[in-house]
Amino acid sequence: MPNDKVLSPELANAMGALSLELHRPLAVLLTRRGLVEEIIVGTDLTLSPTTLAKFRAGSRSLRGLRLIRTQLQDQPLSQEILTDLAYLRLDLVGVLSVSPDGTPGNLYLAHLLPPNGTGQLFKILTPTPFHQCSIPFDSFIAELEAAVQLARAHHAVKAGMESAILVSASPQSRAEQEDRLVELAELAASVEVTVIDRMAQRIPAGHQRYLLGSGKLKEVLIQTLHKGADMVIFDQTLSPAQSRAIAEMTDIKVIDRTQLILDIFARRAHSREGKVQVELAQLRYLLPRLSGKGTQLSRLGGGIGTRGPGETKLETDRRRIRDRITHLERELTDFARHQDQRRAGRSRQELPVISLVGYTNAGKSTLLNVLTKSQVSAENRMFETLDTTSRQLRFPQGREVIMTDTVGFIRDLPKELLGAFRTTLDELREANLLLHLVDASAVDIDVQITAVITILQELKLDTIPRVLVFNKCDRLPAHEVEPLCRRYQAIGISALQPATLRPFLTQLEAEVRSLTEGQEGAVNVLPQDDIPTLASRP
Repeated sequence: MPNDKVLSPELANAMGALSLELHRPLAVLLTRRGLVEEIIVGTDLTLSPTTLAKFRAGSRSLRGLRLIRTQLQDQPLSQEILTDLAYLRLDLVGVLSVSPDGTPGNLYLAHLLPPNGTGQLFKILTPTPFHQCSIPFDSFIAELEAAVQLARAHHAVKAGMESAILVSASPQSRAEQEDRLVELAELAASVEVTVIDRMAQRIPAGHQRYLLGSGKLKEVLIQTLHKGADMVIFDQTLSPAQSRAIAEMTDIKVIDRTQLILDIFARRAHSREGKVQVELAQLRYLLPRLSGKGTQLSRLGGGIGTRGPGETKLETDRRRIRDRITHLERELTDFARHQDQRRAGRSRQELPVISLVGYTNAGKSTLLNVLTKSQVSAENRMFETLDTTSRQLRFPQGREVIMTDTVGFIRDLPKELLGAFRTTLDELREANLLLHLVDASAVDIDVQITAVITILQELKLDTIPRVLVFNKCDRLPAHEVEPLCRRYQAIGISALQPATLRPFLTQLEAEVRSLTEGQEGAVNVLPQDDIPTLASRP
């Protein structure tokens, strides 16, 4: 058919006659060259995998297909077909009414709009009798595609950066979900992902096929495409079944919170041990999520009726991943043995060990640098530190200790990471004292403190004496610092203001002496009456 027509008269007549004969709607998917790609009987629009693979849609382009469907009644476009227009990024959708004699009647058309300030997704054109439709399709679609590209340019992010829409779907309250989305946005920013929008949806507890309902998920995907985002990031961890179901529904990149954290760890790991731990966590996450087709042809066992062509690619991938996991676990065992040897040498020196623990980005590495005059990387972003760092610290009275900095914690820390980093976190077992550092300026202090304590309990480290320290107190008004510290029985400091560290070090040295000499001072926090804060610093 010629490209300057939305639908050729010959094809329209044939569709009308056949639709009348079948008493059912009939639809055709046409390419921009006017070729029929698919014929669909009924109203359910599900593109074949071949078509989806051949005609991919993105936030910066349309799919290159238009859908024209017949209907035996003269009715306008339904919400269902308009949703399909936006969800599938079609060039155009149309409904052609069929007259009682099978000839074409009125033609109803709609097309997508470029991203705009009104948020309007599509435009519905004025219906016209089919034979009076004068839209020159080739020039129309060229202008529409150019407008989409231009709008994308205005919404462009920095070169090399990806963009995302964040989604939270849980039974939690809207306020709790918003708090979690703020943290998810910080995680995204730490890997240079630009957050375009955030969406929160309360759902009932229990398993959901797509986590969200299918209709809500379509809405999320439509907004992702319309706003030019490269991916959707879920705050919740998707189960393997949910990951597969969503992957079958769209070709948009969809990841969850665990994948995002794993990606951050992969970027931050520098030592061989850190890289091994991250790769192990990634493989443990990936293994149950591998999916493929043709497993019915695989060799499931020996004997008659079970011999097939051999392993499928899917099974081969799984076997290779299991072999790699076994190899990495052996490497971590060797690392653990070397760590035991280092700790044994440290014990012979009889130096007490103070370990810094706390929520990610609480300022642990900055404090280590200031106290020990080190040069550990301490950027203001989440999970900057992955590798364990130990430095020697000399107190004002001359006593020496080992101060150790480890990976920061986060709420709902992925189990894959907790297991893979167990050898690194074993460093904490040798600590005489834990310094639990908290960002005093955080809006969810209680959540962060609870998250750290929960992880310490899971690691069976909650019996080690610990001191609660509020860092970044310089970000608070001076009159708020002392009441905050007294409420939590914590020490208030700012790692960037040395004057706040002198009384802190004096107290810390007394605590270490008390612990190492076995006196009564082995308590979880310092005495409330002796809490030095910014409000009372000299």
